[in-house]
Formats: sequence, C-alpha cells, structure tokens
Amino acid sequence: MRDLDVTPRRGFFGRIAAMSALGLFGFAPTAVRAQTASDGPDWPGTLKGRHKQVFDVYDMDEGFPLGFTNNYLTPNESATAVLIFRHKGLPYAVGSAMWAKYKIGETLKIIDPETKMPAVKHPWYQPKPGVLQNPEMALDRLMAKGAVVGACAVALRGNSRRLAANAGVSPEEATKEWTANLIPGVTVIPSGTWGVNRAQEAGCTYCAAG
Repeated sequence: MRDLDVTPRRGFFGRIAAMSALGLFGFAPTAVRAQTASDGPDWPGTLKGRHKQVFDVYDMDEGFPLGFTNNYLTPNESATAVLIFRHKGLPYAVGSAMWAKYKIGETLKIIDPETKMPAVKHPWYQPKPGVLQNPEMALDRLMAKGAVVGACAVALRGNSRRLAANAGVSPEEATKEWTANLIPGVTVIPSGTWGVNRAQEAGCTYCAAG
C-alpha cells in the first residue's frame, strides 16, 4: 500500500503538534515531542548503550522484523534498538482493539500464529506462552529491554483511513482512534523515513527489517 496523500509537510506537521498539545492523540506516550521551528520533534533523543541500531520495519513479514531485533539485542549486553513502524509495517504499532474493530488481519492478510487464521488481535504483543517460536521477540519484551519505538504519522493516517469503512467510521475518526490506541510507549513521528534519518544521526546503524 502506498499513501499518496500529499498534504504540505509544514501544515501536516503543525497539525500533528497541535493535536498532540490539545490531547487529541490520546495517551501521553504517543504524543509527538515539542517541535523546533523547522526540523520536527526531538526524537529519538539521547540513546543509551554502546551499540545502537535502527530497524526500518516497512512490512509485517510474519513477525520477522521483531525476530531480527531480538537477534541483535540478545548477544549485545550494551545495546539499544530503535524500531520504526512505517508503510505496511504500521499495524505493529496499534493495540488489539483496533485489530478487531478494523479487521486488520483479514484486510491485510496477516495470519495469527496462534490461531492460523486472519488475526483479530495483535499477534506479537503480549502473546500467550508458547505461541511464538521465541518469546523474546514479542514487542512488549523488546520494549521492556529499552527498545525505542516510533510510528510513521503518514502511514498511521493512510492505514487508518483505508480501513475506516471496516468499522463504519469516517477516515478522520479512524485516524483519531488509531492514534489513541497505539501501544503505550510508541511515539508518533512525522514520517518513517524522517525517523530513519534521525535515528542514524543519533548514532544508529541501519537494518532493513521489512
């Protein structure tokens, strides 16, 4: 899926910041941090750890992007992972309620490894014991290890608008609801490619994880 929405950058970023400041994006952990005049929010901030890598997650790929992240963290005692969910990988960022209401699994053909059916909940966030081949690849486990997670605002808007009809709501309502139901700790960033750049400027090496 490609989001062809070409809203001017400055106007879009300004609305993101304004909505965040007014509490329209729901939970505080999802809010965009204060912007500078022209360069966007201060993200990902100062990263801890001797080793730093950004995982560019642009597709779901059956959970493998999370496995790649775990494979990086496991042998590195001093490491920080940055995960960016963008393009087709954006659904990783939203909670199970949105998966059920908007039929994410059915529409995007994402199979739940537990049921072997189209996912009606987030398959890789707080899964039941024994469902994943390696429980450490669960998104909640990675975040507990300090992984920094960003969600592309462009993909968030594009995916939610595309699936709005599944829930019988307007595209605008869908975007607002998805934003309010991001997994706690996920930060909305102006775009995924913007986030990749900022993570690299913060000292991360790059890993394609689509």
